Amino acid sequence: MKLAWRTEWLQWVLLAGMFALAAWSWPTAPDRIPVHWGLHGQVDRYGGKFEGLLAIPLLALAIYLLFLLLPRIDPKRANYADFSGPYAMIRIGVLAVMAAIYGMIQAWIHGRPVDIQVWVPAIVGALFVVVGSVLGRVRPNWFVGVRTPWTLSSRVSWERTNRAGGRLFLLLGAGLIAFAPLQATWLLWAVIVGGVIGTLGLVVYSYRLWRDDPDKKSPAGD
Repeated sequence: MKLAWRTEWLQWVLLAGMFALAAWSWPTAPDRIPVHWGLHGQVDRYGGKFEGLLAIPLLALAIYLLFLLLPRIDPKRANYADFSGPYAMIRIGVLAVMAAIYGMIQAWIHGRPVDIQVWVPAIVGALFVVVGSVLGRVRPNWFVGVRTPWTLSSRVSWERTNRAGGRLFLLLGAGLIAFAPLQATWLLWAVIVGGVIGTLGLVVYSYRLWRDDPDKKSPAGD
């Protein structure tokens, strides 16, 4: 899979923006910066300047590089060209979420704390919506999508299970966005339980599709 300016520039801007904010904030940032929040939105752990200002940008950079590496080491690497658009959307979505969370930390540093209990579920929900909207177009591979022994052994199972997985992500994401303003702890648990049940359902669904597939060819066409 070849890199293209149109898929990379926004990710470079997000990464550069986080590091630029870190450099700008460093001289005036406090010695204690929030790095973790509890279920009710309260800060429950602080870190020093390095952790508070550079941990997320460095992690985002590492994830960006990892996403570049995966197509090169995946045995199904030839398929990445067939879903380069969805793959780019997922990569951009992940970095955008990290940049948004980093923006909340920067807001706190500059005396404008935001309501984590509202914004984090909404941002994660938006990522779920992005992933859900493209998951059905992801082609067989070993790293992205709904991967079970059966989706990786049947093209039919891969395609239908990932389409169903996309609908599950859309549903969970829409629920997070819609109910985030309620600031309810039960929302988090509802999403977790719904995600677990939905994931188990996808596993069973992928098996049944594989079982009924008369070809059972490798989804990569090996």
